[in-house]
Amino acid sequence: MDLGKLDKWHHTGKGNLVFGLLELAIGYGFASWAINTGSLWQYVLAILFLFGGAKNLFAAARHLFHR
Repeated sequence: MDLGKLDKWHHTGKGNLVFGLLELAIGYGFASWAINTGSLWQYVLAILFLFGGAKNLFAAARHLFHR
């Protein structure tokens, strides 16, 4: 897939939903790993992915309700 097409698709409602869920899953994985090891960089990545996932899910909801 072309990166330009991926970027365009990411800014659609379905794209935001998929990226949001994927980022939340990755963030959850890093959070679990960080709790297990106590590593600060894993906590930072978990927070970044969780915030990114929430941002994408809010954007997906905005696309859903503002058609």
